[in-house]
Amino acid sequence: MDPAAEYVQRLKIERQAVETLYQAFSDNNPDLVDSVLAPSWEDIPLAPGQVAGPEGIKPIIRMLAQAFPDVQIVVHDMIQEPGRIAARAEISGTHLGEIFGIAPTGKKVSFRLHEFHALEDGRLITTWHMEDWFGLFLQLGQFPPQA
Repeated sequence: MDPAAEYVQRLKIERQAVETLYQAFSDNNPDLVDSVLAPSWEDIPLAPGQVAGPEGIKPIIRMLAQAFPDVQIVVHDMIQEPGRIAARAEISGTHLGEIFGIAPTGKKVSFRLHEFHALEDGRLITTWHMEDWFGLFLQLGQFPPQA
């Protein structure tokens, strides 16, 4: 394969890996991450109680699907170079299950997600992420109870 075709193929494989990560959330299928996250994948920052590696994201996928059974992640922008992808996305769904101690409200919500991914050999090795939890809590009309 010529270098230009290899370059394009690499970009395609890496983009598909990131899209599969988001699909795991939208499809409530945590096992999809097994094919796209490296065994030593780092999720930065870890959520409270989250274990490191691919197994750590699976309970989060389940938690979001329980709280928002119709959860969808829509990617609005993706910027890419070999080995790096930045994504601007939106998480949406109907709040029908408890999340962070907040009882179901029945409200349709959407909140922003910004992520930077590092990839190697077609798999994600690191994800740095920032979700707009504040925006979500404002839409729900309440904040999680304080300990």
